[in-house]
Amino acid sequence: MKHLKDTSAAALSPQRKIHFDYPWLSAAVPLVVLMIVLPLANPRFLTVSNLTSVLLQAAVYVIMALGMSFVLMTGGIDLSQGSLLALTGVVAAYIVQNQGSVLLAILASILVGALVGVVNGSVISRLSIPPFIMTLSTMYLCRGLTLVITQASPISISSDTFRWIGSGDFLGIPVPVIIFVTAAIIGQFILSYTATGRYILAVGSNREAARLSGIKTRWNECKVYIISGIMVAIAGVVYVARLGAAQANAGQSYEMEAVAASVLGGTSVLGGEGNIVGTVLGAIVVAIIRNAIVLLEVSTYYQQMITGAVILLAVIVDVQRKARAAKRVD
Repeated sequence: MKHLKDTSAAALSPQRKIHFDYPWLSAAVPLVVLMIVLPLANPRFLTVSNLTSVLLQAAVYVIMALGMSFVLMTGGIDLSQGSLLALTGVVAAYIVQNQGSVLLAILASILVGALVGVVNGSVISRLSIPPFIMTLSTMYLCRGLTLVITQASPISISSDTFRWIGSGDFLGIPVPVIIFVTAAIIGQFILSYTATGRYILAVGSNREAARLSGIKTRWNECKVYIISGIMVAIAGVVYVARLGAAQANAGQSYEMEAVAASVLGGTSVLGGEGNIVGTVLGAIVVAIIRNAIVLLEVSTYYQQMITGAVILLAVIVDVQRKARAAKRVD
């Protein structure tokens, strides 16, 4: 009885509420700080053109990070995202230039993303190969296939309809922003209002307990890699549509930007916890940092150092938060 009262008291604790009900604060606080500090460092940061550029850059990060978040919720990771972004972008560009069909290009790109997700998810869940090893393999496979298709030459896109996806607007709102907001709403719906969302969190929290309770752990683990593949394909379409060309070296290290955005937003690298709003805010923070590096004329070599620091700090906070939660339950 005493244990029950202690647990209930912990659940009502203001400190617990801050950590568990509002995990997006871990991304919101840095976002607010950046929005205050950067205009002081460079007034151009708050110009309409620059903020629009930040949102367009963030669109790709948000969409990829949404897929990465679902993977992380199961305790996995998808290192193939950056290479798959390049591959799906090349597929879309190739079809648009040779077939002229924008719809076919988008569908083919999504199909390729889903197929890579199926391969990743099936092998990881069925053969128990660590996600790190499997997705590292598909990372190289996707990048190699992209080089074979392009012969290391860019594929230019002349279709104005296709390029509108990356640089156009609808009712004054940039199309990429509409796409990432829509993706985030769908992601939030899946996580909060469907059995799939509950099962994914259950698998990441305690795989064996989830299996014993009747949850199809293998299938749900496979699902998250399919979701990741589809999200990356959509991001790939937006990416090449914005640039007006597809390149074999596109998306390098983008998977780590997605991890940084997800973890910064409150998704646990240990699995069992995820936050869509936090992921969106985390991706915007990552995009702002990239933008700030350019505005402040800082060497781009520091970018990967900053990304690594963000991931490390977010992981430390996540691990400590879970440790405190475990102590409160005990």
